[in-house]
Amino acid sequence: MKEEKDYLRDLAEIRSMMERSSKFLSLSGWAGIFAGIIALAGAFIAWKVLDFNPDSFTYTYNSPDSSGLTKVFLLAISVLGLALVSAFFDSYRKASGKGERAWNTTSKRMLINMLIPLTTAGILIVILVINGLSGLIAPLTLIFYGISLYNAGNYTFKIIRVLGLVQITIGLINCVFIEFGLLFWAIGFGLSHIIYGIYMFRFEQ
Repeated sequence: MKEEKDYLRDLAEIRSMMERSSKFLSLSGWAGIFAGIIALAGAFIAWKVLDFNPDSFTYTYNSPDSSGLTKVFLLAISVLGLALVSAFFDSYRKASGKGERAWNTTSKRMLINMLIPLTTAGILIVILVINGLSGLIAPLTLIFYGISLYNAGNYTFKIIRVLGLVQITIGLINCVFIEFGLLFWAIGFGLSHIIYGIYMFRFEQ
């Protein structure tokens, strides 16, 4: 009986080692919560301060400042940058606490699989802004971001794939209700991340 228990324990350890080598398991719930809060703050600033709230496919910025759309674009980049930096440092902290490396072959693969749809979305956003189709920015960024998360889910926790499907669904619904683009953006990038972060944080305890 003792030998059988030792055998099962050895199998469990081997399985754990294989999982750590093939999965990026250093994602933190705090990073998701922080990203969600930043996204909500960004949506509020875009709405209240920059007066950005497209209600149709095409959108003409009504501010006396002709650089309004540029400010909204820079705000979105800043929000994304802060979220990514916080996720990187939090993942690094978590990995270091376990004596593991945050930047390894698995995390590189995950990043590449995320960057392809994210880069496509970035180029598409520029094209939409140039053609005055800013009303499509919110739903399409949600959809492409969801695709990037779904791809990343192959290399990390399965909940990431679920979060990706949620983002895609929110984006598709937003395509039907274009006038609520900023609200859907806040729900997708803000509320969904906070819920995901709380879920992840519970399992970290």
